[in-house]
Amino acid sequence: MSGSTTLVDLEKVSVRAGAVRILEDVSLTVHPGDAVGVFGANGAGKTTLLRLIATLQPPAGGRCSVFGADMYAADRFDIRRRIGYIGHTPGLYPELTLLENLAFVADAHGLPESEARRALELVGLSGAADRRTDHSSHGMQRRTEFARVLMTGPDLLLLDEPHSALDADAVDLVDELVHRTVERGGAAVLVSHDRDRVNSLATRTHEIKDGTLL
Repeated sequence: MSGSTTLVDLEKVSVRAGAVRILEDVSLTVHPGDAVGVFGANGAGKTTLLRLIATLQPPAGGRCSVFGADMYAADRFDIRRRIGYIGHTPGLYPELTLLENLAFVADAHGLPESEARRALELVGLSGAADRRTDHSSHGMQRRTEFARVLMTGPDLLLLDEPHSALDADAVDLVDELVHRTVERGGAAVLVSHDRDRVNSLATRTHEIKDGTLL
């Protein structure tokens, strides 16, 4: 993997929504090979931290770079192709089939549709490829997102409560995604309430409390 050896570099970063403080003085460095677990109560700022790193939430202060790109710069969105983000709600087009969702992403990455079909097969959804997303269960939609990550091979994997409400096979898929990303020199950041599961994956962990990373 080319580029900076520091994938994420946050120093005293703050995020606000109007007058409301969400994150304050957050510092975090993520290097290739890291699997970072972040724990905290609901509303502590875990999801906002992931969205910040994913370029979905702008910082309000502090120094913030991802893959060497300044998060205040206009070209910060160029790094999104290197990030695999799976949030609480599946980021899929509901009116498209599961295959069409992956084919759309494959095309954006210069990959053939056959790679989308292969990815669905890897997560056990080859028989549901032509099912509309809004007619698919939550678990199937999550598996489709896992398939997207397997297909695109991001350098940075960001997972928000990845093990929540999954069957045993799907939980194993999450662990495989983290291992694959880290083993090829990427990194993962997982926010979760499931301490036991994340502790088994993480190279280090942090607590986030009232918007501050400890």
